[in-house]
Amino acid sequence: MPPRRPHEPPWRGFQRGEPQYRRIVAALFAAGFATFTQIFDAQAVLPALRDELGVSAPTAALSVSAATVGIALSVLPWASVADRIGRVQAMRISLTAATLLAFLVPLMPTFETVLLARGLVGLALGAVPAVAVAYLAEELHVSWVSVAAGTYIAGNTIGGIAGRLIAGPVSELAGWRAGLAVVAVAGALAAALFWLLVPEPRGFVRAGVGDAGSDAGGGALRLRTRILFQLRDPTMLALYAQGFFLMGAFAVVYNYLGFRITAPPFLLPSGFVSLLFLAYLSGTVSSRFSGALLARFGALRVIVGGVAVMLVGLALLVSEALPVVIVGLVVFTVGCFTAHPVASGLSGRSALVGRAQATALYQLSWLGGTSLFGWLVGLVYDRAGWNAMLVVVAGMGLSAAVAALLGLGLLRSRRPVPPTA
Repeated sequence: MPPRRPHEPPWRGFQRGEPQYRRIVAALFAAGFATFTQIFDAQAVLPALRDELGVSAPTAALSVSAATVGIALSVLPWASVADRIGRVQAMRISLTAATLLAFLVPLMPTFETVLLARGLVGLALGAVPAVAVAYLAEELHVSWVSVAAGTYIAGNTIGGIAGRLIAGPVSELAGWRAGLAVVAVAGALAAALFWLLVPEPRGFVRAGVGDAGSDAGGGALRLRTRILFQLRDPTMLALYAQGFFLMGAFAVVYNYLGFRITAPPFLLPSGFVSLLFLAYLSGTVSSRFSGALLARFGALRVIVGGVAVMLVGLALLVSEALPVVIVGLVVFTVGCFTAHPVASGLSGRSALVGRAQATALYQLSWLGGTSLFGWLVGLVYDRAGWNAMLVVVAGMGLSAAVAALLGLGLLRSRRPVPPTA
């Protein structure tokens, strides 16, 4: 079915229980799975990659950052492309290109070429995080967008888990190159499932056709105007801070936990590192309940509460008892994926103009935080140790809470007036 034209009645969106709703949610789950298997699979092979290619722990972590930097650089361009060709078509092209590039990564001969190939995969993957939430906001009834966004993020988390659980054991048996190759196959299967399931769009209106209201009041506004408006809005800035600090903190803990548990006092085999990533499942569960918590308690309470839970988890991660560390990792993950889905969903719902650009900027924020802190805080780990690193991560969580209190609380009444087309 062609995209909705401006002269047609407003599109109400599919309701939960309708067949098209189920297809959309399942397709976005598959897209998130395909995307995140290929972003974070490298986390499970960092110790092996460090040993084989002779680099330091923070340098090895750049293999994760390369993919997230690539996505961060491409989300805004992909959002603009999607404004023209449609959200679904952009995601189809993105997943296809990324799948092909992912098979090249294990063939790269040096660490530098691995980083280049990983960066190209990230550039190709950018469409899904850039437009997925905007797509849900256009195709689904407003009352179900946050719930569906939670399911999409659950696909992200399960994809992240699968990538790590596949790459780690395969790496121990056959090397990190084989581990990444098998993950590429899993990503290809998920991308194919997206192609099969996703229905043609009903709520999309191509940018520039004159329906300014179709994109949260920004359809006919210049791209630059839509982007800069988000950066003047304290509510949107607060949401972007959540992605930047919270997902940056998440990347730090998961990047360097593997190095810690393979060193004294734990001295566990590298294959065990992948099993710890099962704690990521707690994020899948909490992301599914985040929409219900939002409806009951409001965004500010849920986000600040999620940060508080993260801090409890960080305190437990100081322990040198493995069971306590595992519990701490689960608690930390639950807190992160209580706050993050709420902020992600609100980045589309709260946008006064330029919904696609608003959600793309949220993706840019969390990917930028993942890329920057995933490497930078690793230098603290390398020089001052695990506990010093956790102190920095706690500071990042507190920064996110302060931003939420300001932008979603004290300054919410000072949101700027949307420009007219």
